[in-house]
Order: sequence, then structure tokens, then C-alpha cells
Amino acid sequence: MSTEIKVPVLPESVSDATIATWHKNPGDAVKRDENLVDLETDKVVLEVPSPVDGVLKEIKFETGATVNSEQVIAIVEAGATASAPPPTATPAQAADAKNDAATTNEAQPIVPKSAPQQPAPGATASAANAQLPPGARFAAETSGVNAGDVAGTGRRGAVTKEDIVNYAKAGGAAGGAQGARPEERVPMTRMRARIAERLMQSKNSIAMLTSFNEVNLAKVMAMRSELQDDFVKANGIKLGFMSFFAKAAANALQRHPIINASVDGNDVIYHGYADISIAVSTDKGLVTPVLRNVERMSFADIEKGIADYAKKARDGKLGLDDLQGGTFTITNGGTFGSLMSTPIVNPPQSAILGMHAIKERAIVENGQVVAAPMMYIALSYDHRIIDGKDAVLFLVDIKNQLENPHRMLLGM
Repeated sequence: MSTEIKVPVLPESVSDATIATWHKNPGDAVKRDENLVDLETDKVVLEVPSPVDGVLKEIKFETGATVNSEQVIAIVEAGATASAPPPTATPAQAADAKNDAATTNEAQPIVPKSAPQQPAPGATASAANAQLPPGARFAAETSGVNAGDVAGTGRRGAVTKEDIVNYAKAGGAAGGAQGARPEERVPMTRMRARIAERLMQSKNSIAMLTSFNEVNLAKVMAMRSELQDDFVKANGIKLGFMSFFAKAAANALQRHPIINASVDGNDVIYHGYADISIAVSTDKGLVTPVLRNVERMSFADIEKGIADYAKKARDGKLGLDDLQGGTFTITNGGTFGSLMSTPIVNPPQSAILGMHAIKERAIVENGQVVAAPMMYIALSYDHRIIDGKDAVLFLVDIKNQLENPHRMLLGM
């Protein structure tokens, strides 16, 4: 029985999808729930599994094609089995075939026997490298690495750009041509193009301004050190920094509701809940899954939610529902070493909080110069509805909570 494979139902905000990668070819055996194809939308990559055991009978759209919600993209023949590969000739059969060939070609000129031909190393490398994503392929070609020699650490064992770079650093590269200046032109992925579009939309439609402050995280670090073991035993997850910032932001959003608002035409929409988008970096770009009702969540709930989203992002399992909505965003450039930045607001939200690297710096406390773990924090905001006073008071609220975390735990 033939089973149609359709594009999943897409939300109204996503008009279509692009076929990114087919993981099976026509005639291949497939198992139930085995991924057949990756579909790339503006926001996320979706996996389309086979609903039955059988054989992939037909692919209706090739890689790169644009498809719509519930459109049929392939046919699986349920219960069928893949064709057996051609049998390998036995030594006796091979000898008979050789004698037959000699008889058939008696009149042909005699060609001196030579050693068996081996594929050229360059051709082998080119064939292996051609299967890589653009970034990894460029890294392989510039460093002279054959992707076939590299153990992949990506999804389903795929070779990533980082794998190529690490292999080359370890001395596995053959070395590029002396003085080579390679270039490669590749089209943006749909996700990267959508990110670029939204960034330009933000730049062109929002009167954006950024305010800064700094936070002494000594008490937060002391609390984490003191309670970490008990927290892990009680909740099965480590207590990180992001839960402190997310909780402090949720509390401050309740006290400064204009920061949590959004613009809709000539109207301002106030949200009585804190749905906080947490920026997560992936190989394909930045995504912002949403923690909903953070004002009601415990520290453990926040940590578990962030860990779950991070795993989904690494495995390419984020769904469209995970990315919808959000009234405020937190992004942490400090994980990459950023000391200070001006994050860009994610429309239709009106503000975004930027975290940065924690650095020991000299500060004055009670008339004494001491070293303290300091972090610069930044709030970029839509100046059309948020005044500088509101932005500064919001940042000061965040600062006061983090420098007095016991007050945060008491909801003060």
C-alpha cells in the first residue's frame, strides 16, 4: 500500500518551506519514524519521518524546492522491501567472464598489463568534500583536508566545520597550494536570510537605543557555590547564571510593564506575563526559543527549560511552537567572551537584555578598593514607547536583584 509523505502543517506565520536534505533515495528501505527529509523554514529545520516500514518509492521534489503546508513530497510503499544488491561474482565466475572477454576481443590489439588504477587523491577528496555543508566544505578545501578521513561529530555523524578545523590543527591536513587564495560563493540558507531580514526590519522600523549598567555578581557566585550540590540533588540539574537573570528580568518586567509591551500600529499592547525568549546559538544561526510564564517558574524549572531547549537546538529538534511568541529576550554574548555589545531588539518585542563576560575588576566598596566579579549588562529598547528613564530604572532593578539575590528569592 502506498503512503503519501506530506509537509507538516505550518503555522500562519510560516508560508512555505524549502527541502534542505533528503536522507533517503528512491528504492531505499525505510523504517517507521526514520527521518526521510529535512525541511528548512524561516525559523527552524523540521524533520519529516516515515509513518510506516517500507521502501521509498518516489521523491516528488528535489533538494532546494519550495513546498507548502500538507503538500505531498514523497511516496513510501508500506511493507515492501528494498531490491537486493547485485550478487558478487565467485572466483570461478570471474575466471569464466575473463575467458569470455578474451575470446570476444581476440582481434583487438594487445595492451600491456599495468597496475590496477587507483582514484586520484584529489578526486577522492573532492567527492567527499562535495557532500559537506558550505562552511565545512570551504574549510576543508582551504586546509587541504579530505572529509572522508575525518570523524564527524554532527547530527547522524555528519562532519562539521569544527571537525575539519580540529583535524587540520592536529596535523591531518595535506596542506593547500602555496599562496592559494580560495573563495567560494554560496547562497544564504532560508534561516540566515530570514535572520538578516528581521535584523534589517528591526533597524529600519524601531527607534533603537541602548543603556548600560554593571553588576557585581559576588553574592550570586557565592550562593551558587554554597547551594550547588544541594540544588543538583534536589532537582537533577546544575544551578547556572541564566536562571538568576531570567528570574530577575521576569520580576522587573512586572514592575516596569512598558519594557514588556509591544507596538501594534498606533496601539501599545501590555503583556501581563513574562514569556522570555532565550537566545541559543546553533550551526545554522541564532534561534530564540521561549520560556513561558517565567514569573511563575522556579529556578529549577528555568534551568531545566533552558537545558531542554539547548539540547533540542543541538539536535535540530526545535519545533515552530517553541519559537512562537515571546515578550522579551535575553542574549548572552559572554559565553563567547564578549565584554560589551548593543543587542538588537527582536520585533515585535520592545526590548532585549544583553549579558556579557564576567571579569574580575577593581571596584570601591566601603571606601576600599577590592576585586569583584563584574559584568556589564545592556538593554536595547524601542525608544518610541520606552523612555530612557524607564530603561535605566529597569536595568537598576536587575542590578539590585542580582547584587542581593536573597531579595529576589523573597520576591522583593
